[in-house]
Amino acid sequence: MTGLKFAIVGCGAIGGFYGVKLVQAGCDVHFLFHSDYETALSDGLKVDSVDGDIYLPHVCAYHNSSDMPKCDVVIVCLKTIKNNTMPQLIAPIVSQNTTILLIQNGLGMEHELAVHFPDNTIYGAMAFICSNKIGPAHISHLDYGALTVGCYQHGNDTILNFADSLKSVNVDVDIVPDLNTARWRKLVWNIPFNGLSVVLNKTTDHIVGNVSTYELARCIMIEVIGAARSCGAEIPDSFADKMLDATKKMKPYKPSMMLDFLNRREMEIGYMYDNPVEEARAHGYEMKYTHMVECLLRSIQAGYLNR
Repeated sequence: MTGLKFAIVGCGAIGGFYGVKLVQAGCDVHFLFHSDYETALSDGLKVDSVDGDIYLPHVCAYHNSSDMPKCDVVIVCLKTIKNNTMPQLIAPIVSQNTTILLIQNGLGMEHELAVHFPDNTIYGAMAFICSNKIGPAHISHLDYGALTVGCYQHGNDTILNFADSLKSVNVDVDIVPDLNTARWRKLVWNIPFNGLSVVLNKTTDHIVGNVSTYELARCIMIEVIGAARSCGAEIPDSFADKMLDATKKMKPYKPSMMLDFLNRREMEIGYMYDNPVEEARAHGYEMKYTHMVECLLRSIQAGYLNR
C-alpha cells in the first residue's frame, strides 16, 4: 500500500481494469462512474481476466466528482471525445499537489489539459492491452496489460509509487523519458488497426491474416513512423514489423474504435487521426494514407450519427 489516494475517472475497459489492479495492490481507489454507477454500487466491479478473474464486491463508487475527496493521483481514462468536459469534471478532485495521469489514445491531450492545470504534474500513458467492457461494471481482459508512462510537465516521484503498486500485481509499467515518442509509437499500431477494423469491419486477426490488408496496415505504419520522425520521435522502420508480429500472436480482437462503430457511438477520430495529421503537416510531412482513413471514418460515422 502506497498511502496515496487514487481517483479513476472513466471506469470502462481501461479505467476499470487498472483501478481494480490498484485495489488488488492495496491502494485507496475512488471510482467515478457514469452509466454504471448503480450497478457498481450494488453489485461491485468484475474483471474476467486472462490472468485470473477479479471481483470487487464493494467499491468506492461515485456518480459526481463533487462528492469525491481530493486525490493524490487522478487517472483519466475517458474517451477523448469527452475531453472538452474533462477540466470541469476533475477540478473538484484536484489539489495543487495532485498528479494527473491521462491513459488515452491519440495525440495532444496533455497540451490541452495543461492550459487548465499549468502548475500540476501531468503524465501521459499508453495502455498496451486487449480489454473490452462487456456489461455494466463488467470488463473482459483478453490479453496484455502493460503501461508506458511519460511526463508532460513537472515530473515527481508519485508516479514511481503508482508504478510500483501495479508492478506488485504483475502489471508491467515502463516510465520513459520521452512522452512524444511514446505517443507516436502507440499511434503506429492504433492508426492502422483502429481505422481498418472499422473501414473493413474486420477484427485484427483478419487484417493481419490477409496478404492485401496486411500490406496496407504495414504501409500505414511506415507512414506513421515517418510522421513521427518529422515531429522529433525517433522510431525505426523495424518497429512496424515488430508490431505486426505481435498482432499476429494476439487473440482475435475488436479495437476500441470498432466497438464504438458497432454500437453506433462517436469514434475517437479527432485525437487519433486529426491531431497527428495536423501535427505532421505543421512539420512538413503529409500523412496521405492516414488522412484517407480519417476521411473514410468520418463518412462512416456521419452515416449513422446523422440519421
